[in-house]
Amino acid sequence: MTSEFRRCVAAESDRKTRATPVVTPKAAAVAQLVAPMSVPPVHARQAGKARFSSAAGEFTDDSADIECLFNLVREPARSEELGRVLMAAGEAVGLGEGARLAGMDIRRRNNITVTGRTDGPVLLLAHGFGCDQNMWRLVVPALAEDYRLVLFDYVGSGKSLPAAWSEQRYSSLAGYAQDVLEVCEELDLRGVTFVGHSVSAMVGVLAAATAPERFSHLVMIAPSPRYIDDDGYRGGFSAEDIDELLESLESNYLGWSAAMAPAIMGNPERPELGQELTTSFCATDPDMARVFARTTFLSDSRADLKTVTVPTLILECRQDVIAPPEVGAHVRDAIPGSTLVTLEATGHCPQLSAPQATTAAITDFLGTRR
Repeated sequence: MTSEFRRCVAAESDRKTRATPVVTPKAAAVAQLVAPMSVPPVHARQAGKARFSSAAGEFTDDSADIECLFNLVREPARSEELGRVLMAAGEAVGLGEGARLAGMDIRRRNNITVTGRTDGPVLLLAHGFGCDQNMWRLVVPALAEDYRLVLFDYVGSGKSLPAAWSEQRYSSLAGYAQDVLEVCEELDLRGVTFVGHSVSAMVGVLAAATAPERFSHLVMIAPSPRYIDDDGYRGGFSAEDIDELLESLESNYLGWSAAMAPAIMGNPERPELGQELTTSFCATDPDMARVFARTTFLSDSRADLKTVTVPTLILECRQDVIAPPEVGAHVRDAIPGSTLVTLEATGHCPQLSAPQATTAAITDFLGTRR
């Protein structure tokens, strides 16, 4: 695994590094708002207490003005253009959860999709790093026959509203767990089977510990509570591996995505799968991806596993460069009564590479296989 990881990093590092200017959040916000919407943020460090204009008039850069601006960009077209810099501006002047203070709708914020049987038990499908709800599309048709399916995008991923992103919130897995809990609250979900892919498996553990009354089962697909090896524990990566991974991601995110996504997906005989994951990675905002990557690969959720009290299914692939077999065994041993199933599949995304086997394992576990 380590040699393959290093090969991917080495291949990626040969690509040209994109030059990305350093811009403070407030400077970026001011520059973006005074410039045409199609022009990216530029250096504006000398803006100071600059006044900037919008279609609704002039605002100074204090918190009241920023909150008004959040309300102005709630229209989808403008939110995509200005959302991120407005969120940064809100943080810069102390608004914190600025988008929520401005009354952002959770359904739009997390791009919630509900499908399947309206009277069926609820499956909440949570994607992993660099992905979005589209990664579930091959298992949705079969699961929708018996279940009410709730899909969503974490803030910072897919078609979520970028104005809701906060580096402070999403620098820990607890921030993503809060997304899950707010989705559950918005839809008044109870008796939920949480299906989490990759890092989302640990997000589900945190969510279930915080609001146990909402969850009945956990399904963990290719989970890892810790990616870095430790005494008596094999996570699959050395600390040096992770340092290199994060350094290469931060210096050239698009190049890193092109090199790493196919290795993560596996199945080299089916290059279209690797290309799909590459496309998904590249569609993610690099700054948001950087934070999510650090949150993911530097996390250690091993102690949280003991909080799990609901029936739990752990799905692993027989070959996975991100989560080796020792990880699945550790999770199984840490959660009393859990079930570990090894799929006859390779790679880190069996919901794409082996959707029928993934669906069958979930429905067998829940007792609804036809």
